[in-house]
Amino acid sequence: MLRRIARFVAPIAATALLATACGVGTDGDDGGDAGEPRSDMVLGTGSVGGTYYPLGGAIAQMWSSEIDDLRVSTISTGASVENIRLLQAGDINLAMSVNGTATQAVNGEGEFADSDVELAMLGNIYPEVMQIVASADSGIETIADLDGMRVAIGPDGSGTQILTQQILDAAGVTPGETFADGFGDAAAKLRDGQVDAAFGILALPAASLEEAAQNADLSLVSIPDDVSATLTETDATLSTMEIPGGTYPGIDDPATTVTGWATLYALPSLNEDQVYELVSTMYGNAGTIDHSVAASIQLETALEGRVDVELHPGAERYFEEQGLL
Repeated sequence: MLRRIARFVAPIAATALLATACGVGTDGDDGGDAGEPRSDMVLGTGSVGGTYYPLGGAIAQMWSSEIDDLRVSTISTGASVENIRLLQAGDINLAMSVNGTATQAVNGEGEFADSDVELAMLGNIYPEVMQIVASADSGIETIADLDGMRVAIGPDGSGTQILTQQILDAAGVTPGETFADGFGDAAAKLRDGQVDAAFGILALPAASLEEAAQNADLSLVSIPDDVSATLTETDATLSTMEIPGGTYPGIDDPATTVTGWATLYALPSLNEDQVYELVSTMYGNAGTIDHSVAASIQLETALEGRVDVELHPGAERYFEEQGLL
């Protein structure tokens, strides 16, 4: 059963709301058996303060408007890890996830050790940038300075928390106290002096970080070259990048970090023709999606960073037609 219904993005009657909350987003009376076309789907997004939640809602609304006889709703979740688990349990039909987390899932690694995960890629959405921000008066300038500090590491069940731990381990750093907060809550704690630093895998620029920077004196924290090299050598889905100075109000210095992709996934059994329509509609109508990050939904980058996760047959057919395969 879905644990938290956070936002439905198409007009739904009260009876439909009740049905969706009880799991009709999976195989049910509206869509029949696995592999059959569905009349409704549920997309797992992320925490309210992150990028997944509002962007996922905007994508779902676009699908509901553009695709006949299909209504897509969304739920707020812990993001990547939780979404993949919800997908395996049959509680959602579509999942947003960091591509590195999805790669770990199909390989039975990390949070998915000894798990048998079925997963199919539909396509990339936007670049996921690890953004590490600290209060300016904390004295934190690089990852090593986080040792012994109060650090928000991302929600339980999120790709943020997984990558945060990878970064801390690679740097040999142990915070004094950690908080499993979404970035919205973490930003508020930074502003109020309750944490010294916070990690967030977010779009660039991130609206929640822009707001935080307007209300507190903050700085971006760099990942040193040796730590970045360790991360990219051990995880082929990651690459390094520089966040330019001036990206956020009052933060003038650039910062070096790592980035992957926010990607859309489903079970391989989801109807091939329907997945073809979802993928073609998303890339063909990206300009109508009501979110600033939607500009990053581009066919040219749809398959970047794919490691070990098979394409869904419906998505593969579309990308073949577009000359990407």
